[in-house]
Amino acid sequence: MKNKYIYVLQHHPIETIGAIAGLLQAAGITANVVRSDAGQAVPKEIGEAAGLIVMGGPQSVYEQDKFPYLTDEIRLIEDAMRRDRPVVGVCLGSQLIAATLGAKVYPGRKKELGWHRLTLTDTARTDALWKDVPRNFMALHWHGDIFDLPRGAALLASSAQTAHQGFRYGRGTYGFLFHAEVTFPHVRTMVETFADELSTAGLNGRAITLNAHTHLPELQKIGATVFSRWVAML
Repeated sequence: MKNKYIYVLQHHPIETIGAIAGLLQAAGITANVVRSDAGQAVPKEIGEAAGLIVMGGPQSVYEQDKFPYLTDEIRLIEDAMRRDRPVVGVCLGSQLIAATLGAKVYPGRKKELGWHRLTLTDTARTDALWKDVPRNFMALHWHGDIFDLPRGAALLASSAQTAHQGFRYGRGTYGFLFHAEVTFPHVRTMVETFADELSTAGLNGRAITLNAHTHLPELQKIGATVFSRWVAML
């Protein structure tokens, strides 16, 4: 019997799958990471991969002329969905899935960075991943672009600033604009790496790091629940 594996599309050195890695390992599933930003070729089709994770990054969906590999990623996402393989996208990944489904992706009125409260919809209460999860919780956000809800998708979460924070399409395709996969070192590294972005936005990176001590324990529990259920779909 062949070992089960998935593809992970990664767009920045620090934008890893974070805590999802341990869940995949526990399930005996290998993560084949494709660093498209570093010139690694995006698979032309999903092939025998059990699923697909698409992570975040500083690129924008509408910059495909500048980053042509994003077009290849959209093609792979489309193939995975057509073959009914579970797909999850985080931040840029959610925007790429939305674009694949024909939704518009565009800059928000201002960047949403740091810790902001999420509210789950009534639909999330019966969703395979989000059922029995607290209705409101603090999540880490790090995005400037937003998207319209794809036609036929179910809205799962919103924040005060951004109406479309999470959605499900079909049985096993999910897009999360927020970050629920992060660990404490991950948060600290994001703050350090993107310090200029925070400064431009007038935000205190040290406060974001310190607030992780308060907000991250619950977020990690929620992330473990949600992503372990997604892994079980593979």
